[in-house]
Amino acid sequence: MNSTSPIPSPAVPAAGHSGPPIIDPASVRRILVCQLRQIGDVLLATPSLELLHRAFPHAELHVLTERKCTPMLEGNPVVHKVWAIDKKDLASLAREVAFYWKVARTGFDVVVDFQQLPRCRWVVAMSRARVRLSYTPEWYNRWLFTHWVKPRSGYAAMAKASVLEPLGVRWNGERPRLYLSDAERAAARDLLASLGLAPGQRLITVDPTHRRVTRRWPAEHYGRLLSLAAARDTSLRFMPLFGPGEEEDVRAVTAACGCPEKVLMPGRMLSLREMAACIAEAMLHVGNCSAPCHIATAVGTPTFVVRGATSKAWSFPAPEHFHMALGLDCQPCNRNECANPEQLACLVRLTPETVCDAMLGHLAAVGRG
Repeated sequence: MNSTSPIPSPAVPAAGHSGPPIIDPASVRRILVCQLRQIGDVLLATPSLELLHRAFPHAELHVLTERKCTPMLEGNPVVHKVWAIDKKDLASLAREVAFYWKVARTGFDVVVDFQQLPRCRWVVAMSRARVRLSYTPEWYNRWLFTHWVKPRSGYAAMAKASVLEPLGVRWNGERPRLYLSDAERAAARDLLASLGLAPGQRLITVDPTHRRVTRRWPAEHYGRLLSLAAARDTSLRFMPLFGPGEEEDVRAVTAACGCPEKVLMPGRMLSLREMAACIAEAMLHVGNCSAPCHIATAVGTPTFVVRGATSKAWSFPAPEHFHMALGLDCQPCNRNECANPEQLACLVRLTPETVCDAMLGHLAAVGRG
């Protein structure tokens, strides 16, 4: 069998493969992982990258992702190269196909596709990888892959990593990781000081935004939460975080807060890595179920997540990462729209008073700083 021949076994029916790895680790020179989006999902793929590096320590590890997600991989010591898809690569079909061809023909022995998006499928189809691995595809996409598995249920990063089990890879509690430089951390401390954070004050970063209404605790609730927490602990300071188009949502929180002097509001939108460095300086990160909570996990900051439609599978399973939900029978529905949009009871009825008690209790329990 030559190096470009597919491995005969057509599929692995479910995660939990207990036989020998489907490819000899010593023969693997390059691995490509396809994880185009979103920012949080790229972070959730970093445990898989770490596990692949351990299993194939002599192989180059490449990642195919969107340009906006590349900051999550900067400085990652296990990643050899990031192939970033930019809009300019998609300006014409010819340029798009040429880019996919360049990636695919780099000489990968293993391609792992975590998403099966059209752009991923182009690269998988063009590659000559001996192993092309993914989760169970639809019947019309099965020709693309040599092996596929049904992911395990549970924490999202664990479920993703379970796709790798036929390679002899097992998740063992690895958390997402984002690597910050000393200079980035120092710049974050300078920024926070310029916004008024003084020695002895404790920072809580706050992410009150989400593009999905079923995952967004109301702005007025967040404002009331900050007021209550500041009244009970005068050492606390709060830094709201926002992305493109979200500044007005954050200002609505500040307007509803009775202690604006304790809110450290940046004068501009921070870059993803600036945001990550500020979160790394915080005692606690509080917010909706979205990318910043995964960033907090990845930099080692405890989290407190208010859940609406989402499940606990998005929170890292450790005591320092707390997720709070009202516990209605309809939760988690994982829907982007609510059957009763005027009510959104799972979020609206979760009161700031209840959340404040739990949040300050969690802050005391994690005891950071």
